[in-house]
Amino acid sequence: METIFKNRIYVAIILVIGMLCLGIMGFRFLALYTWTDAIYMTIITISTVGFGEVQPLNDTAKIFTVILILVSVFVLGYAISIITEYILSRSNVELLKKRRVQKKIDSLKNHIIVVGYGRNGKQAVQKLTTYGKPFVVIEKDEEVVNKFQSESMPFIQGNANEDEVLIEAGVLRASTLISALPDDSDNLFVVLSARQMNASMKIISRASEETTYQKLKFAGADNVIMPDKIGGDHMASLVVVPDLVEFLDNLQVTTAGRVNVQEITFEAVCPDHVTRTIRDIDLRNKTGCSIIGYKAPNGDYVINPEASMLLEKNSKLIVIGRPEQIENLHKEFAI
Repeated sequence: METIFKNRIYVAIILVIGMLCLGIMGFRFLALYTWTDAIYMTIITISTVGFGEVQPLNDTAKIFTVILILVSVFVLGYAISIITEYILSRSNVELLKKRRVQKKIDSLKNHIIVVGYGRNGKQAVQKLTTYGKPFVVIEKDEEVVNKFQSESMPFIQGNANEDEVLIEAGVLRASTLISALPDDSDNLFVVLSARQMNASMKIISRASEETTYQKLKFAGADNVIMPDKIGGDHMASLVVVPDLVEFLDNLQVTTAGRVNVQEITFEAVCPDHVTRTIRDIDLRNKTGCSIIGYKAPNGDYVINPEASMLLEKNSKLIVIGRPEQIENLHKEFAI
């Protein structure tokens, strides 16, 4: 549709330029005006300002002037209507697009809100996309929003420090908020506002300074991540235990963006809510995945649990497998 409008605008511009050239040539050779007078007469005739002739016109020039006036009315009318229609259509398209995105956001429940689409925000979105988690991104930079917004990546353009923007992103219905802004004070304000609006929501915040860590925890953040500290530790680990670190780096997502580590809830493996042992659910034979961790209802973790361990309600299993084995896991337990 936009291409059609642009083609019509080009046609209108060509018609206007052609009309100007026709008027200049006509006054120059029919009325025998100078080039300057011909240009002047063409402009005042097309614009219908009502000024008098530079010098009296002969009969041929008068007939030409009448024709030029009639042609200019149609050409200019056509050009103005096309340009106006194009401007209005662009405004309507943008409005419809924004309404469609907001309608999708309004339908989300238990989704994740990512505040800031910088380096850390992009990484968070990529991981959420890989795991198929619904999310909304809040970004202040309009240029970034226009560049990356799509049906699968809804954006809210605005300042997350404002309560109205958080409400527009569905903070009252969200399960998690990730504040990945570059400034610690902005993250602190977002965490404080979000916690007051949704007491049950999980909040994860980025921090640059160690002095901000406790402040963010006090404001209501469940987890505070310090990318610089993690990055330094990671680089040192590549020196001390390089093969182990590289193996762990490749555990979560393959180069094709497919998952090979997954958590599974008690309700998924025991849909009848009857407690069973790890041996009883027979996950290895059914899917090919291996259980490498167990999270108890109280939050304690057990690494490499025994087959005789009894699964409790509200517990979780951490499993590992190749991408095709993870797909089998999803199919077998309807994850």
